[in-house]
Amino acid sequence: MDTNFLKRSTGRFIFMMGMFFIALSLICVSTEAGENWWDKGTDLLKTYGESTTPAGITLEEIGAGLQEALRVGSEDVVARLGRLDGFNTDSAVHIPLPKQLNTVKSVLDKVGMSGLLEDLELKLNRAAEVATPKAKNIFFQAINEMTFDDVKKIYEGPEDAATQYFQRKMSPSLAKEMQPVVDKSLAEVGAVQAYDNVMKEYKSFPFVPDVKADLKDYVVDKGMDGIFYYMAKEEAAIRQNPAKRTTDLLKRVFGGK
Repeated sequence: MDTNFLKRSTGRFIFMMGMFFIALSLICVSTEAGENWWDKGTDLLKTYGESTTPAGITLEEIGAGLQEALRVGSEDVVARLGRLDGFNTDSAVHIPLPKQLNTVKSVLDKVGMSGLLEDLELKLNRAAEVATPKAKNIFFQAINEMTFDDVKKIYEGPEDAATQYFQRKMSPSLAKEMQPVVDKSLAEVGAVQAYDNVMKEYKSFPFVPDVKADLKDYVVDKGMDGIFYYMAKEEAAIRQNPAKRTTDLLKRVFGGK
């Protein structure tokens, strides 16, 4: 056998295997970087004080990338809950009757009038669904008002740091915006009339204790609970992979393909 040919063949094989393992290692590094994008953002923010990061991305772009991811996430939350059955058929955020009405329910159940309570419960959820779209602009305002320090705290904070930020920033204004909408929608969907019907039947029984429930404040509170519950879910998804929200900015900052 030609020894020169053997040497050449062996050399080609070694070279090809070497290139294969180099390519494989590059793929693994690329995948790891894509999966750990949140760590990447946190590491880049440690260059605070420099005009650009080692990756050539400005600190402003890193902050804007997070804001963009949260903006898209908040839109998803509002779209999910602010539609027919957004609250009503979702066991995680469905609004039950106020606890104050447990006694009423117990009394009416005994005489076959539980349907009145079921109708009222449905209408409470409908009122929350109507009011939820008000949250969209308030989310956007809170995002636009984020300072660079807010961004750093969210990157470096607990898993729900962004949700906590929204709760602190949004809760008073969100409640204020939702209250008149809930008040109006309670009347429009028939919840007020349903409540009056329930209480009329309840009070027709002798010796029952006096009961009163503030439906407006109750629906607003429960509606906000549902909104922030799903915002926490969105934040978890954003931390794992914001590039799913494929915008040009997110691709640039977090390496989406």
